[in-house]
Amino acid sequence: MAEAKKKKYLHEVDLMRVIFIGGVLLNHTTTAFKNNVGDGSGSQLFIQATHLSLHFTRMGFMFMTGLVLVLNYYNKDQHWFKFWKKRYINVGIPYIGWNAIIMWFVTITAGVAISWPNYFNNLLDAIIHGNKYYMYYILVTFQLYLIFPLLVYMFKKLPKHHIAILVTSAVIQLLLVIGINYWLPGVDRDGWWYLFRSYGLNILVYQFYFIAGAFVAIHYNEVDRFIEKYHRMIGWTTLALSLGTVALFFGNIHILHLSMSATESIHQPLIFIYDTVMIAFVFWIGRQYAHARNHGLPMWAEHTIKNMSKVSFGIYLVQTIPMTMLYGILSLIKLPSIAMLLLLPFGYAFVLGGSFLISWFCYKVPPFGVLIGRPQWHISKGVRKHVRNNKFVEQPVRE
Repeated sequence: MAEAKKKKYLHEVDLMRVIFIGGVLLNHTTTAFKNNVGDGSGSQLFIQATHLSLHFTRMGFMFMTGLVLVLNYYNKDQHWFKFWKKRYINVGIPYIGWNAIIMWFVTITAGVAISWPNYFNNLLDAIIHGNKYYMYYILVTFQLYLIFPLLVYMFKKLPKHHIAILVTSAVIQLLLVIGINYWLPGVDRDGWWYLFRSYGLNILVYQFYFIAGAFVAIHYNEVDRFIEKYHRMIGWTTLALSLGTVALFFGNIHILHLSMSATESIHQPLIFIYDTVMIAFVFWIGRQYAHARNHGLPMWAEHTIKNMSKVSFGIYLVQTIPMTMLYGILSLIKLPSIAMLLLLPFGYAFVLGGSFLISWFCYKVPPFGVLIGRPQWHISKGVRKHVRNNKFVEQPVRE
């Protein structure tokens, strides 16, 4: 069980955050390049066929959210109204702030004069629906905050049935993705409630990853021993499944004759299994990093990982700004498709570096820390001398 009294810093969580946020940006960067190579080219087919292998990152973020929240709150006295107030303010301000900033940025970079009535109407729509600038994760997190007390209650009320909870959740998740991928596309959803019509914003679609994160947090040592014991099998299975995503792509296209949207959907049975195994493998990699810190890991590597982890939430929030710039740059470049594909690492470095720099600026310069969930000031305490005295809503990595 995770014991609060140990106060052990989980360095593996730092690397896991970096891997998942890095993967999210790589996923979105490859989409930009896919849209800027020749239609029907080999380069486009390569990006499309390998794209599914990157989709574990979204689910990894959901897993990390459940993991960190439970590490923080499971063994504490619960004051849920205080919890809700803190979470919704600390995440709500960045959510509203970056929706507003990015909408302004995207508008002016498109060379369109801002009509303020239209701007505020569009902003309100984006905030309510969470369907712009990759903000879906925040809307899903808001739903998790709302039901989080029930999640904790379930695990505490059924202390001898945690494995049963996890297995039941996995079965439900499998049935959900089967229904979403093979049944839902043929259903008229126009009259459905928004969160069911736009199911990618519904917490139920990600329920297993939150519950898995909670399970790992509660049984951290047992899970660590299990993954360490079977890490080779997990690693090889991860490799096989990642290659299997390529086979899935071609099977969806040529055998099932699915649309490209359905072919590349993250809500597929094989992808669910792949995501689960990949998250376990990333957990093992994180543990190796934690061990390596005690055996001569270069300080520059540790500092890089720790700094990126500190602002990982900010990187997620601001990614649309360098992504928009990348789309603009790529639209001006006229190169053969293969040459464009070879530029992908440079495009990725631009997006990742730009997102980090914007987030790091906010982290270091008051009062902008509030925009990445790390405020450097308090209304009654004034400016804080060092931002690390702050705890971002998903920062806790102590057990």
